[in-house]
Amino acid sequence: MILPIIAYGNPILRKKCNPISENFNGLDSLIQNMWDTMYAANGVGLAAPQIGESLRIFIVDTSPISKDNELTEEERKKISIFKKIFINPKIVWSSNTLNNFNEGCLSIPDVTEDITRENEIEIHFQDENFENQILKLNGLCARVVQHEFDHIEGILFTDKLSSFKKKLLKSKLNNISKGKINSDYLMTFFD
Repeated sequence: MILPIIAYGNPILRKKCNPISENFNGLDSLIQNMWDTMYAANGVGLAAPQIGESLRIFIVDTSPISKDNELTEEERKKISIFKKIFINPKIVWSSNTLNNFNEGCLSIPDVTEDITRENEIEIHFQDENFENQILKLNGLCARVVQHEFDHIEGILFTDKLSSFKKKLLKSKLNNISKGKINSDYLMTFFD
């Protein structure tokens, strides 16, 4: 089921999310709804708070980015098959090597900015069967995972901007929070 995406300004996007237990009722439906919602909005990642659930789960499918002509063949191949569900994740290590990339967010439509992030991470998480997993990621896969991980920590990509950039975006962000935008996908706004 396609659900509305929570827009910038809603307090749920600022909350640190709760862990999910193995006996969580409706996990399969939640995951399917997240996939349906993300694909309907042409996203590459979606975290539970973006659909109104304060839970430590996010999904990632970077295959749409693989069409970017600026990527190396190696990077294109890697991200074309990167599709995962992350439950109760923890980033346990990140590199000192940083990179910049232009990011956007389904909760903040029509806003993109260059964001600096760690180029490599190690993340521990559970899959949809609550099996423990460990992944070492780099490049765009690491970036997308960090972006979604930030969501379950109550952090938005705009928080990483300079105060000057934030001032420049203030009216645009206020318009998003008030629903004064046009979106190609279903959204819900905070009153």
